[in-house]
Amino acid sequence: MENENSPFHIALLIDADNAPADLIDEILTELSTLGVINIRRAYGNWTKQALEGWRSRLLDFAIRPMQQFDYSKRKNASDMAMTVDAMELLYTERPNAFGIVSSDADFTPLVMHLRAKGAAVFGFGAAQTPKPFVNACSRFLYLEALAESSVEADTASGAGAPAERVAAPVSSAAPAKAPARASTAGGAHAAEAPRIRIPTAQLRQDTALMNMLRDAVNAMQDESGWARVGAVGTQISNKASFDSRNYGYATLSKLLVATDAFDFRDEGTSRVSVRDKRAAARGA
Repeated sequence: MENENSPFHIALLIDADNAPADLIDEILTELSTLGVINIRRAYGNWTKQALEGWRSRLLDFAIRPMQQFDYSKRKNASDMAMTVDAMELLYTERPNAFGIVSSDADFTPLVMHLRAKGAAVFGFGAAQTPKPFVNACSRFLYLEALAESSVEADTASGAGAPAERVAAPVSSAAPAKAPARASTAGGAHAAEAPRIRIPTAQLRQDTALMNMLRDAVNAMQDESGWARVGAVGTQISNKASFDSRNYGYATLSKLLVATDAFDFRDEGTSRVSVRDKRAAARGA
């Protein structure tokens, strides 16, 4: 069942025809914080030159290549092969979580079925990934946000200079999308993606985001109106696919601070709590 209090046994399935090779290290690092990645498979037509960038990565990270020839022009068959394997793994190897690396909405029914059978699904895809696929996952992390997290970690360790922050427009339906890397499914990118941290004014214009945060705080608040941030995060994850890094913030706490819509207490401790400023004003 979906229980993040215990390590997951994860099957990682990669749509290599529809995913960049240059972020596989970051994807594996992210999944390794959730559990053990017992199964690692990448699907594609490995006779194609476009997948050249993936070949060395397969060896470096012990990923098993799954060959799938194209049955018709301009349409690869990898997504169907990946879906069939996911179903077989679900009932044979019985992992309790799947990592799906793709930006293809065709995987939405698969994700819904896996979750209905009690498996968590962690999705990774580009910012233009269709919302039905994003929303179907237990958690979905945009590759642009994952790349930024890696850049921030390198900067913090002194490995590189900080990049300029660039905010993109926000809609009420999705977090801001940074311009994608100039990359191919196989590999190298021409330049790093711009920073995508969204400023307070734009966060507050995102009605769907603000309603989700306020609803979660209200659902988990005690009699005095305070809610533990950890409980708020759990409530959100049980309700929707959400990751604060898609908005440019490393943690939920930092995103809540950035909205300037909540009061805080016990900051810097495991008991950090939040309260809706509007509710506090009404009670004053």
